[in-house]
Amino acid sequence: MTAVEQRFREFKMPDVGEGLTEAEILKWFVAPGDTVTDGQVVCEVETAKAAVELPIPFDGVVHELRFEEGATVDVGTPIISVDTDPGAGEAAPQAAPAAEAPAAEKPAVAAEPEEKEGRQANLVGYGAAPASTKRRPRKPQRSAPAPSAGAPAPQEPAPAPARPEAAPAPAPAPSPELNGSGRTARPLAKPPVRKLAKDLGIDLETVTPSGADGIITREDVHAAAEAVQAARETPVATPSAAGTAASARERRVPVKGVRKATAQAMVHSAFTAPHVTEFVTVDVTRTMKLVADLKQDPELSGLRVNPLLLVAKALLVAIRRNPDINATWDEDNQEIVYKDYVNLGIAAATPRGLIVPNIKDAGAKTLPELASALGELVSTAREGKTTPAAMSGGTITITNVGVFGIDAGTPIINPGESAILAFGAVKLQPWVHKGEVKPRQVTTLALSFDHRLVDGELGSKVLADVAAVLERPKRLITWA
Repeated sequence: MTAVEQRFREFKMPDVGEGLTEAEILKWFVAPGDTVTDGQVVCEVETAKAAVELPIPFDGVVHELRFEEGATVDVGTPIISVDTDPGAGEAAPQAAPAAEAPAAEKPAVAAEPEEKEGRQANLVGYGAAPASTKRRPRKPQRSAPAPSAGAPAPQEPAPAPARPEAAPAPAPAPSPELNGSGRTARPLAKPPVRKLAKDLGIDLETVTPSGADGIITREDVHAAAEAVQAARETPVATPSAAGTAASARERRVPVKGVRKATAQAMVHSAFTAPHVTEFVTVDVTRTMKLVADLKQDPELSGLRVNPLLLVAKALLVAIRRNPDINATWDEDNQEIVYKDYVNLGIAAATPRGLIVPNIKDAGAKTLPELASALGELVSTAREGKTTPAAMSGGTITITNVGVFGIDAGTPIINPGESAILAFGAVKLQPWVHKGEVKPRQVTTLALSFDHRLVDGELGSKVLADVAAVLERPKRLITWA
């Protein structure tokens, strides 16, 4: 057993974040029989924080995959078995026939590979292979005494047991459901296509593939969705059919991964930190003009310059003037932890849910450096490649609800922080400017803060300072 354990090594689901307990296998990059090397990426998993590629820490040949794509696995559970000494497996069958020449040994040697294939196949959907290999040796044993009986009579019943034995032969019938590599009985489709099917409520088992090697394409999923929609619009004749049609208009999506973590974090924050939200409406015409000018500045060429950049800079100036806002509440030790650095979080909506990566030490960055970091943060989030490290350690957050055309809101504080600033849509509105009503660019800011460590005075000062900088952006220089 020790030799076997040393030969077949298991790679366990690691904790790729901070205390995560589970992860979902999004995609396998290897199959049984593939050769892998130390450091090679074998699969992609989604944790409660991000999608991460997992490299295997040793060499060998993939023996079996313990879970299919889409399975949620606890941290510490083996997910793949690797044969680290495949040559040993080949030597054993060769030695057996050399030592014992009798023909009776040959079926035993032949049965071992078939039995191993049965085990692998059983992992991914084959179930009848082991039974068929065991029934064949029994046929000659039953037919051997048959010659002692009369020729016609025993031969008539002999085929009869053979037919039940042959009945499992139709086991290959499920083969159309298998993919080309024989790894899994799941329909063949790329991860984006699977997500599309999930979003549209389409079961891939019901979709007819049109791609090469039986792969389901986006067009196949859209065609299936159109067929379902057409079925929903068809007049219903019977009460039973009406019930079926009603259920067809519903879809259920398991809550897991980033969305599950976000839900738990928001519930915890909402019911542990006493939230207070304040609002201010401000004329940001000068800020919008400055944004237009900065876009033409050679020093910022190729960088992401937009109103959010100046809102971020304004908040950093306000924090410098009111440092006590940059803190966290330590419930276990009953302490307030004040931080002399600012890891500025930016809430980002991604296909996997809401995430809040942060710009490390944002308060020490120049405007070009902040623009570069902000652009990289947003593009990485959209690609779904934000790492858990990029989402840990945040101290204060900005959520830009204005990109959705929303004027204001009451954002929930990111756990472990003391405040979050919501930046609303910038709109042209009538505004009293220098004693006259004129059309001006106006926005609304909302600041939610934890009232255990941020009182009304501090929260109001921070929000007023952000508004003052956006109203007259020259304060970025005079207040710096």
